Amino acid sequence: MTGASTMPICATCGMQYAQPRPDCPICEDERQYVPPGGQQWTDLAGVRSGERTALIREQGDVLGIGSEPKFAIGQRALLLRTAAGNVLWDCVSYLDDEIIKAINDLGGLIGIAISHPHYYTTMVEWARAFGVPVHLHANDQQWIGRPDPAIRLWEGTSTELAPGLTLINLGVHFAGGTVLHWDHGDGALFTGDIVQVIPDRAHVAFMYSYPNLIPERPSVVRRAAQMLEPFRFDALYGAWWDAVIPTGAHEIVQRSAARYLRYTLGSVS
Repeated sequence: MTGASTMPICATCGMQYAQPRPDCPICEDERQYVPPGGQQWTDLAGVRSGERTALIREQGDVLGIGSEPKFAIGQRALLLRTAAGNVLWDCVSYLDDEIIKAINDLGGLIGIAISHPHYYTTMVEWARAFGVPVHLHANDQQWIGRPDPAIRLWEGTSTELAPGLTLINLGVHFAGGTVLHWDHGDGALFTGDIVQVIPDRAHVAFMYSYPNLIPERPSVVRRAAQMLEPFRFDALYGAWWDAVIPTGAHEIVQRSAARYLRYTLGSVS
């Protein structure tokens, strides 16, 4: 078995695989892409090398965690400090001693949950560093690049991750595409890019593929809006730094879904 520090990591999407391979299934899927220069690989030591360093900063009621300069897709993870313990939402490939110490100084983690396969990255490294499970929806099991006992698959439309924290399988972007609802204060929804925060903060977007501009099926968006309607949330946190809607997010999601369905009227559902 390849040592963990040398397990291959795709330089385009950040997925870590258990063994060397010529291809990255995530990037060869139509929702992602292989760069014009071809498939490129690195490993965890490579991700940590050069001038890349940890980037940790407050993002409202949560802590954003990533690296600078960014790596692969460039998303950041979010640490939710809840009454039940700290939960990591989504994941990034970059992990070093500074991040581990910062999280442990805050009490460590009770678990990790990830929205969809583009952000699986080095999730097993994170799980082992903190001794916690990783919660993924079973519909996306096929995309796991590095199987591990720490990975816990859940099924159905929703599950309670911890008191006040609910995972919801919307099925947008990927069959297992998941968001996290936090019943804290006025409520918050954590979406990765399952529900995408866009420059127009008065709306959000729904896509099957963002880089390749493939729209999501109207029936999937309609179902997602219906599933989210009963949940109370004022804030919405997307996948990237500053991709946050601080207030009015519930109404924005519903209005955006209605607009999407108007523009796709007549599309195959």
